[in-house]
Amino acid sequence: MTPDEKLLRETLRLVAEKKITSDEAVKRLSAYSPSEHLGYATIDHHRRARQGFPEVVYCEGKTEKDAVEIIKKIAGRGGATLATRASGAIYLKVKKFARNAVFHERSRAITIESAGAKKIGKILVVSAGTSDVPVAEEAAVTASVMGSSVETVYDVGVAGIHRLFNHVEKLKDARAIVVVAGMDGALASVVGGLVPRPVVAVPTSVGYGASFGGLSALLAMLNSCAAGVAVMNIDNGFGAGALAHRINTLPETLAEEK
Repeated sequence: MTPDEKLLRETLRLVAEKKITSDEAVKRLSAYSPSEHLGYATIDHHRRARQGFPEVVYCEGKTEKDAVEIIKKIAGRGGATLATRASGAIYLKVKKFARNAVFHERSRAITIESAGAKKIGKILVVSAGTSDVPVAEEAAVTASVMGSSVETVYDVGVAGIHRLFNHVEKLKDARAIVVVAGMDGALASVVGGLVPRPVVAVPTSVGYGASFGGLSALLAMLNSCAAGVAVMNIDNGFGAGALAHRINTLPETLAEEK
């Protein structure tokens, strides 16, 4: 149950038990409007209620001051918070009001979550090379903060495909697999052909001139002959982690809705 849902249920209970008036209930709920206008941004505070996780803050293109204020507003509602493409300077300012904030240096992500938060299911994040790890880490951090149990297997690309075969059991155990690869992007097809699991493929901008900043890997993944491979945008580890999380938690989500 999200903090907003908890407040709403508690307020309705108090009204039903005649412990507070309707005017008092409105006052309690007034701070929890669907959106909050900051002048330069409008925060969607009901995204957690609609989608299970609050609005994620993409920090690139924002000033440090604006990014920090938005993160503070979202974190103030309680529950987990995620900021992507963040800097160490932004993290140091967030740390002042969120002591449990963590900066994931390789993925440039900031997470705020309760210690010992329960993780469910299993997602496996696989990278072709070590240069692909920053994007892979963004996917892993995203899925984890959203509530999925995540494992990683890095540097198992097709130039030494025997390395991947040591992890076939992990591939089979996962509910969803994120495959991150640059250059020829072939690893997604290999994984998709090995196991009957949904594969979320992420092309990266890693590679020499003819890779065209990841376009070559993107087109290769879009033309995969393996079934069950979905392709994200170039370097979009966040999108991959979010999609894999939804796939991973679908059984629990459907059970809660019944």
